[in-house]
Amino acid sequence: MNLQETLEMLARGEITVDEARSRLSLSGLAAVGEFALLDTERHARKGVPEVVFAAGKTSEQLERICDGMVKAAGRAIISGLDDEQWQALEADFTGLVRVANRDAGMMVLRQEGKEPGATGGRIGILSAGTADVPAAEQARIIAEEMGCEVIQAYDVGVAGVHRLLEPLKQMIEADVAAVVVAAGMEGALPSVVAGLMPIPVIGLPTSTGYGLGGKGVTALLAMLQSCCPGLAVVNIDNGIGAGATAALIANHAAKSRGLAG
Repeated sequence: MNLQETLEMLARGEITVDEARSRLSLSGLAAVGEFALLDTERHARKGVPEVVFAAGKTSEQLERICDGMVKAAGRAIISGLDDEQWQALEADFTGLVRVANRDAGMMVLRQEGKEPGATGGRIGILSAGTADVPAAEQARIIAEEMGCEVIQAYDVGVAGVHRLLEPLKQMIEADVAAVVVAAGMEGALPSVVAGLMPIPVIGLPTSTGYGLGGKGVTALLAMLQSCCPGLAVVNIDNGIGAGATAALIANHAAKSRGLAG
């Protein structure tokens, strides 16, 4: 029994709250061998789909996990793919690959008719430099898989800060609910954006930089030390977390606008 059926039964008074809680604790779990327990109802339960992290998994394990996700949920979202894993999935899931972004290391397998429905949520994504685009693309892909419209602008960092003005204008006019800002090096761009926009900003530090404090460490610490209220920060290169957080904000805002209307 899935989440929707359980909630409908609860609403009709056919089961008690305790019974619903018991069922929900077990719903949406699919075992794959002895090495994986898939949370196929995560998107319905909390608004964020399960993402299969490929790193550390053998190609065989990854293929079986993805097959289980597609069969149970109609979709599998995979991140952190290396070349061998990428080739294995392309070979095994011909015809199901709907999103394939090698730079971001992400792939989405999906059955026909399982496309994400538009929620009305809208976010912006900025990257400071071209080297920050892979992490920004992770954020874009997961936000779109959560039903959001994404407005993006890349390579608009503080070394040429005038490039930022037009993208910010477009995002304000589009009434985005949150903005993800990916930046490496000194990590200054999220603070600049947070000081200009009246919405939540999610700082996404990337592993781009020189020598001491490079690999995203300086960017992360700089964002954490920002004096601009309204800036939240995820871990280095965590585009999935940044995009999911922004999409949750946007989808909740869209839902609230619908209720208010």
